[in-house]
Amino acid sequence: MRAATIVLCLLTMLVVCATAQSNPAAIPAQKRHIVIGAGTVLDGRGHILRDTRIVVEGSKIVALDPKASPVDYDLRNFTVLPGWIDSHVHITWSFGEDGKNAGADETTQFAAYQAASNAWLTLMAGFTTVQSVGSPRDVPLRDEIANGAIPGPRILTAVEPLEGRGEKTGTPDEIRAFVRKQKEAGADLIKIFASASIRQGGGMTLSQDQLNAACDEAKKQGLRTLVHAYKDAVRAATLAGCTEVEHGTMATDDDLKLMAEHGTYFDPQAGLVIENYLVNKKRFLGTPGYTEEGFAAMERVLSLDRDIVRRAVRTPGLKVVFGSDAVAGAHGRNAEEFIDRVRDAGVDPMSAMVSANSLAAEAMRMGDHIGSIAPGYEADIIALDGDPVKDITAVRRVIFVMKGGVVYKNVPAG
Repeated sequence: MRAATIVLCLLTMLVVCATAQSNPAAIPAQKRHIVIGAGTVLDGRGHILRDTRIVVEGSKIVALDPKASPVDYDLRNFTVLPGWIDSHVHITWSFGEDGKNAGADETTQFAAYQAASNAWLTLMAGFTTVQSVGSPRDVPLRDEIANGAIPGPRILTAVEPLEGRGEKTGTPDEIRAFVRKQKEAGADLIKIFASASIRQGGGMTLSQDQLNAACDEAKKQGLRTLVHAYKDAVRAATLAGCTEVEHGTMATDDDLKLMAEHGTYFDPQAGLVIENYLVNKKRFLGTPGYTEEGFAAMERVLSLDRDIVRRAVRTPGLKVVFGSDAVAGAHGRNAEEFIDRVRDAGVDPMSAMVSANSLAAEAMRMGDHIGSIAPGYEADIIALDGDPVKDITAVRRVIFVMKGGVVYKNVPAG
């Protein structure tokens, strides 16, 4: 773990130096008082602000003042919005030196380099906070970023996930002990697999009693729960009082209504994760969990994923957050999920932005700190060359990234 941290620090110095040589504006800013001029601001809550200036002191937004001066960053020709929040990534998943999927288990120096690279690419893509669910390798990366040693998004991690394996998972008391162990290991949340992979059909792998124990113990420990669930497991996780359901493919309309009634957050994916698997099939095939049959299943499921997103956003009161499920090959391309949701699942573009801003922050219990452009919030600010409300592909053109008052990217469109 210590060796991996040292390697991550070394890589950081290389990345920052190389970036500074090609783009001096990308050197982290040291100025404590910053004024950003903005012509169009999406505030993260569904509102549009015009012709204002964002005043930043240290790591916080302190004012929205059209008369503030002097302007340090003139973004009047771009669309300004809060840094995005991705509720579901696997930040340390990478391809190994042989080019094949290494998952999250590699502890080599090469894997450490890849993890730091994933963090950098994700930040450059406009994602200032991510929820990585779950690998013990997330912990040193999370901590080094938080300490300022490595550039990357703010990371919340589940450390080790609870793998559903029926009775082999353990008794309710054993599951409660597992949850407490994760908290002791520094987990920010608990990740639970209540279903098999969709590549294996997505059947339930935990009983209702097991889910009840996991989510109840997490609440007692002050932790949220994210549940990987398909089919019947969606209803079971909701009834267990779990915080958020991931994926949800093949859930019924009644399941979606039940989530809305219980205030359960929902994070379905409209395309990126499966599209990434299919594009990188040769790199995943033959590694643990990836077979020809599994890839055939994913091809069949892609339309069902788009359908669940379409039905979810039409369910009154259901809180649909943004999550890409980015694995090896997808880091830095997280925003493609926005395009899939809008283009292929009919999601309203502004709702798509809010799902990755204030709503995602609320789901993480950080709604009073991140996800909005307003006084008192963290100065996580990005700018796009274009307006995503009018053209969702603008999410590919991130030209400015500030996280916690530090500017990491400033590349005016040319």
